[in-house]
Amino acid sequence: QVQLVESGGGLVQAGGSLRLSCAATGSISGINTMGWYCQAPGKQRELVAMITNGGTTTYPDSVKGRFTISRDNAKNTVYLQMNSLKPEDTAVYYCNAVGRWMVNGKWQYAYWGQGTQVTVSS
Repeated sequence: QVQLVESGGGLVQAGGSLRLSCAATGSISGINTMGWYCQAPGKQRELVAMITNGGTTTYPDSVKGRFTISRDNAKNTVYLQMNSLKPEDTAVYYCNAVGRWMVNGKWQYAYWGQGTQVTVSS
């Protein structure tokens, strides 16, 4: 199993910055890709950024040029640097790990953190 613990959320004014962290523990050798998703009230959870073990990153157009995902393999931690924040970035941000694990006789393909609130005031 994998445990993901996010930190770094909070309240920031529009135009400000925040850095989220996600520390992974457990069977981390099974992780292929890690990512960040956000979910605003009444909306579906959507991708914010992802990074593969090889370092390839993916961003939706809504955050390109503003958000940067990175990973510190020595610390088993993934970061999301968020700059030029907008009120519409307000959401709960979740860390995600994708891979393959055998758990209690069944394959498990993804784990989620508990989420961290990001609020951007106008």
